[in-house]
Amino acid sequence: MTVDLQPLANAIRALSMDAVQAANSGHPGMPMGMADVATVLFTEFLKFDPEAPKWADRDRFVLSAGHGSMLAYSTLYLAGYQRPTIEDIRNFRQLHSPCAGHPENIELEGVESTTGPLGQGLAMAVGMAMAERHLNAVYGDDLVDHRTWVIAGDGCLMEGINHEAIGLAGHLGLGRMIVLWDDNRITIDGKTDLSTSEDVLARYQATGWHTESCDGHDFADIRRAITAALADNRPSLISCRTLIGKGSPNKQGTSGVHGSPLGGDEIAATRAALGWTAEPFVVPSDILDAWRAKCARGGQAHKAWQGRLSNNARSAEFVARMSGELPAVPAMADYLKSLAETAPKVATRKSSEMALEVLTAGIPAMVGGSADLTGSNNTKTKATTPYGRDDYAGRYVYYGIREFGMAAAMNGMALHGGVVPYGGTFLVFSDYCRNAIRLSAIQEQRVVYVMTHDSIGLGEDGPTHQPVEHVMSLRTMPNVAVFRPADAVETAECWQLALARANGPSVLALSRQNLPAVRFDVSENLCAKGGYRLKAAEAERKVVLVATGSEVEIALATQAALEAKGIGADVVSMPCTELFDVQSAAYKAELLPRDALIVSIEAGVTLGWERYTGLDGLNIGIDRFGASAPAEALYDYFGLTAEKIVPRILEKLSN
Repeated sequence: MTVDLQPLANAIRALSMDAVQAANSGHPGMPMGMADVATVLFTEFLKFDPEAPKWADRDRFVLSAGHGSMLAYSTLYLAGYQRPTIEDIRNFRQLHSPCAGHPENIELEGVESTTGPLGQGLAMAVGMAMAERHLNAVYGDDLVDHRTWVIAGDGCLMEGINHEAIGLAGHLGLGRMIVLWDDNRITIDGKTDLSTSEDVLARYQATGWHTESCDGHDFADIRRAITAALADNRPSLISCRTLIGKGSPNKQGTSGVHGSPLGGDEIAATRAALGWTAEPFVVPSDILDAWRAKCARGGQAHKAWQGRLSNNARSAEFVARMSGELPAVPAMADYLKSLAETAPKVATRKSSEMALEVLTAGIPAMVGGSADLTGSNNTKTKATTPYGRDDYAGRYVYYGIREFGMAAAMNGMALHGGVVPYGGTFLVFSDYCRNAIRLSAIQEQRVVYVMTHDSIGLGEDGPTHQPVEHVMSLRTMPNVAVFRPADAVETAECWQLALARANGPSVLALSRQNLPAVRFDVSENLCAKGGYRLKAAEAERKVVLVATGSEVEIALATQAALEAKGIGADVVSMPCTELFDVQSAAYKAELLPRDALIVSIEAGVTLGWERYTGLDGLNIGIDRFGASAPAEALYDYFGLTAEKIVPRILEKLSN
């Protein structure tokens, strides 16, 4: 039986304008403009089961234009998901409502990713499409055979990350990714011709994408364009020419409907224009029933998939992998013992590579990569062969010089499930990745950022490449664990901890320069405490030296010099302040006693260390940009040597 789709689309419009009006806040224009496209997508093409939102082989749908969140909430409700309920929608944008101002993956099971920062939704979708192809290559069509769909706006396509993301997707031939562009030619400031005149379709075609155009308010034409995209083996962009705020007689097609409620009078006029007579937040039963009947088809596909899963010899492995369960790696214990015995003097970036050789061999879900710095980041291992259109089973992605795109793609891979992504660049370029790292944290995703060349220790490349503020600034970000290990043992332990963090990202800040071994006790993972006493004072303790990474060896040399003067000093290695902060008060007080002078030593800004040293402590670091010179000269110039630290401690003690 043919169902008239117009009333179904108008249900999205009505719910969207009512919710924004009730909240007196929000963006009604996009959901009203894309209601027709979304109706065709959800009722005819999207593969999903509202009764099993986390079905592994569902299509992934990303609302990249996250400001139009009512499009997501309306379609989820209409399609029959358990939540949001109509009461949730009534409470749109209110405290504790799952219908947040922008979609949040941790609030609703039907929301695949948190979006709002424009461009990142589409870029994360690239990662989802990458994960789908990888898992398909590993497990076959019977278990993994789905698509990634995106609704994006003009802003998503203008953002710089769009260039990185679509270049990567086109290069990798991610033909199961389809982007529906809300081509309404309106931004907050007004018409798009105020700020852009580019040929978007030509730009996408130049990066290897297939493109289509359609009338975004003609159901048959929308259907035709999607069908054509499905038939092409390239990623597809469909330009859906739409009218923002479609249905609003006086505001449609204007920037005034983008980010403000319609107002009571205009809502009444819109209801009349649409022929929508139902009360606010009421969807007539025939329309709701039609929506849910059309969306029930996914249940049959899910049932058939469950049959294939139960008959698959690798079903248990697949289920465990998709749930995020990682296998134990017994070889790590032997590896740690070997480090304690051999005491290698290597850069922690090399230590990371050594640990990765063991970990990637034992954890097939780990998929690595680098933003064109593989030889510097040391992120590739024997187990990780190149990922590409010739071999999607590969586990190493050459991202090119696309730091932001890499970080967003890793978020998408993690969100998809079945993949634990890690990727490398220089720590100073974490600024390029920063907003994606923030989304890793907000979305509670296990993503590991391998950030090498972590201080002035990189030497001659100078202040543009020498991070001084980056480690501390990343520590300020909630739910991010920043690890700065001191040697090969600590690096291995930090990798173990990063992989164990199932609900948040980790940053490994690693040295370019070689560092001596400082840890020889591998009976337990001491880095798990965030900070620990590496070496106790011999004389009466008067000083506690707290250091991270490459400065731990300096702290040990400083301790030796102080002890020679009869001044007892503990050395505390603090590879992860976030983990230290959650230790018991008693443990922290025992490690950092108030009756001692507490001195922090880190080759970065001193801001933040006073929370550990106290106002009467001593913070030794670099509160300016670096300089171009060999590393040894720089450490001496900036006062980061035992010879220059000891006099400062003696002066402080005398006062």
